[in-house]
Amino acid sequence: MAKQMDRLIDRVAHRRALRRWGRVADAASALDLSELRNLRTRARQLRRQLDRMTHVADSRLSLPLIDSNAIPKPLGTEWAWRPQVWRGPISPPGVAAAETRTMLGEEATLFHDCAVSELTLRQIRNTSKEDLAPFGLRMDVFRFDGSFLSLVLDLPAEAVDGLKRKHVIALEAHVESEKPLEIFARLNVKHGPNTEQVVRELPMGADGPQVAEFDLAYSGLNEKRVEKAWIDLIFEGPQMNQIVLRDVTITRRPRAEI
Repeated sequence: MAKQMDRLIDRVAHRRALRRWGRVADAASALDLSELRNLRTRARQLRRQLDRMTHVADSRLSLPLIDSNAIPKPLGTEWAWRPQVWRGPISPPGVAAAETRTMLGEEATLFHDCAVSELTLRQIRNTSKEDLAPFGLRMDVFRFDGSFLSLVLDLPAEAVDGLKRKHVIALEAHVESEKPLEIFARLNVKHGPNTEQVVRELPMGADGPQVAEFDLAYSGLNEKRVEKAWIDLIFEGPQMNQIVLRDVTITRRPRAEI
């Protein structure tokens, strides 16, 4: 009974507040300037709180849901992962004039060698019914005076736990860009003092997601000394382009026996 009474009081207070601010808006053109200035300050304070609430509500109520872990898995997949920047909200959500070694969440880091950065990064909310990832990453590149631009994804310990040369690690990305560009994916596996590297080009322009597979069968991986792994996404000729990574997922599976 008490909760119903509280809800009724809230509804009445809400209707009164709406009517009051409606009257203020109707009378704004004729108000005294000092009074108008005071009301504007109060309206802005109220709007800041309302904007905070609607931002959180829009994010939580939009599909796909935050922290969704729906990942397409090839047959035989024994481990699958989506980095934080595509999985949940990061803080800050955007960076202007991004410097090299700028971190996006806890697992992604931007690297470049520009003398003057004209790179802007922003986490965006995915809303298409085709999207599986709650968030995407938008990168706006204007003038680019560097020789390389890459996004490094640090893989969690589970990725290398029991890693063998029989394994295939696959990266699947959903990439959109204003202009065509080349994107390479490089898997790095540190084993003892050495680092094994396997490079693949993402097949841009094809329908559907872009997939790069790293077969460790022909690598020089020392299975007994594997320590950690990371993947570099390398963007060739990114200047004057907007690149949107709608989703990035990584899976591990044993190679099919012949």
